[in-house]
Amino acid sequence: MAERHYDVAVIGGGPAGYTAALYCARSGLTVAVLEKLSAGGQMATTDWVENYPGFDEGINGFELAQQMERQARRFGAESIYGEVTEAELSVSPKRMVSSEGVITADAVILATGAYPRELGLPDEGALRGRGVAYCATCDGMFYKGKTVVVAGGGNTAVEDALYLSKLCRKVYLVHRRDRLRAPASSRQTLEGNGVEILWNTRITGLRREKTLTGVELEDVASGARRELACDGLFVAVGRVPDTALFAGQVEMDGAGYLKADESTRTSVPGVFAAGDVRTKAVRQVVTAAADGAVAAHFAEEYLLALREGAEPL
Repeated sequence: MAERHYDVAVIGGGPAGYTAALYCARSGLTVAVLEKLSAGGQMATTDWVENYPGFDEGINGFELAQQMERQARRFGAESIYGEVTEAELSVSPKRMVSSEGVITADAVILATGAYPRELGLPDEGALRGRGVAYCATCDGMFYKGKTVVVAGGGNTAVEDALYLSKLCRKVYLVHRRDRLRAPASSRQTLEGNGVEILWNTRITGLRREKTLTGVELEDVASGARRELACDGLFVAVGRVPDTALFAGQVEMDGAGYLKADESTRTSVPGVFAAGDVRTKAVRQVVTAAADGAVAAHFAEEYLLALREGAEPL
């Protein structure tokens, strides 16, 4: 296939990627979004998004993704659906090899996102959105007044359990160890908010009808098993950034997220990181979109300096 060149290539078609593409295109830059599946990334798998501004009744995640793509395309952004298998980011122009051909660009925005780590249980995927969730602030309102289980023992699990305790009738925190990985004070905070902690316990199975009806539990010390009825399971055992393609090229933190400050600049000139793939405190659709706008701004600034012969930042 013929090699195609753009001012900006965006790798990843989630809210960060398509916001970046929209802003770049509206600035008169040629831009391509390289997405291996379909628009939206993780957002597209969310049944209902209730916390994205402008949709007072909420919106289906897949439909929101389609709207973002259409809006970017209206201003000239192109979508290339194919998996990027190689990325050379330190060269000029930067070069991406994909299943749809070779793409080169003067600047690249990395928006490949991160995906939640699953428990690996049978039916877990089938029950996603039907009782199994991975984001308390995204999906907690669906379980108002109900009984839920949070799996995990780190900061995210604690934060999720506390958030849910304000909405749900009953919240259980299931942790396979006898102490939390979160700060020691978290135990008192959780118990003070009515969260019941099930220590030395792991989830071994899911009970279901059309939706989740309960979880199967095992005591890791004794092996004793029991069932716990619940309406929802929030899995909070970590996230996995989709950054393997950039290993050895872009500086990452210990968890594999791309190191980039609020300017979204990475360690490689002309390469920017936006959305969940970036080191940041909050990962939501709205913060991903904000990152995309910021990345587009600094990408444009980089290209202007490059073309004027100045030393680009």
